Amino acid sequence: QVQLVESGGGLVQAGGSLRLSCTASRINFSFTTMGWGRQAPGKQREVVATITSGSSTNYARSVKDRFTISRENAKNRLYLQMDSLKPEDTAVYYCTTITNTGRIWGQGTQVTVSS
Repeated sequence: QVQLVESGGGLVQAGGSLRLSCTASRINFSFTTMGWGRQAPGKQREVVATITSGSSTNYARSVKDRFTISRENAKNRLYLQMDSLKPEDTAVYYCTTITNTGRIWGQGTQVTVSS
């Protein structure tokens, strides 16, 4: 069973930066499209960034030009560099991918941006 484990969340002031990491196991990571999603209090979970096996990236409008998704295939690791953070970025952030049984999510890591 695929396992996704996130780390790197925390509390940061508005305008600051954080880098999230995700370690994937039991997956052919190099050939898999990966993504980051988030869920803010009272809102639906959404995917905000994806990266293909060829490292093509796509971003939600709300994070474009502020967040950067990247991958390190040799370590089965996925990253999300978050810059110019805003209070509205406060959410639980999840590593995600789609398997033959559907979309799966990690356990999440909390990001809190204070104003």
